[in-house]
Amino acid sequence: MSATRPTIDQIVLGDAPETWRRLGFTVDGDDRIALGGVRLQLGADGEGMVGWSFRDLENRDLDGLGACPSSDPPPPLVEHPLGATAVDHVVVVTPDFDRTVRKLRDAGLDYRRTREAGGGSGIRQAFFVLGPCLLEVGGPVDGDDVRFWGLTLVVDDLDAACARLGDRCGAPRDAVQPGRRIATLRAEAGLGLPVALMSPRS
Repeated sequence: MSATRPTIDQIVLGDAPETWRRLGFTVDGDDRIALGGVRLQLGADGEGMVGWSFRDLENRDLDGLGACPSSDPPPPLVEHPLGATAVDHVVVVTPDFDRTVRKLRDAGLDYRRTREAGGGSGIRQAFFVLGPCLLEVGGPVDGDDVRFWGLTLVVDDLDAACARLGDRCGAPRDAVQPGRRIATLRAEAGLGLPVALMSPRS
């Protein structure tokens, strides 16, 4: 295994480019959004998050979360009317938490820690660094397969972003991470997966 840790290049989504454009994201001519070193590729077959690609990923067995190899450099910085600046984390859920975490670690992903989600749910969360963003793995959950669940994006001014989105976004609230706030996009946003907005890291 290479000493270089895999880093995420692209997240592939089934949403139409115009849906994200209406929310205040700059979409290029290839139907991609550049966000803090990560590309969101829009318009794919399927619903929600349907795939991803990595640099320096030698072992592609991510417990069913198929990954394509990439040698593309990170995208340049792009300004977005909504004030989005980065992907904070990608969320994956699994029916077999220990197995999925083990396979991701075996594939060379940069594992950092595991925590109890709290609230008596029995859910645990594991965190991996994917270069410019985090991967959060949650489980065990019902179902047979590991699956992509959602995205959390960073905006430079959460209150301004929520005001721009109006009834397409819930009210900001304190996040689990100390000193940060979060707001969840509602069904009115028209996205095929759960998306939340967060204030920047301190």
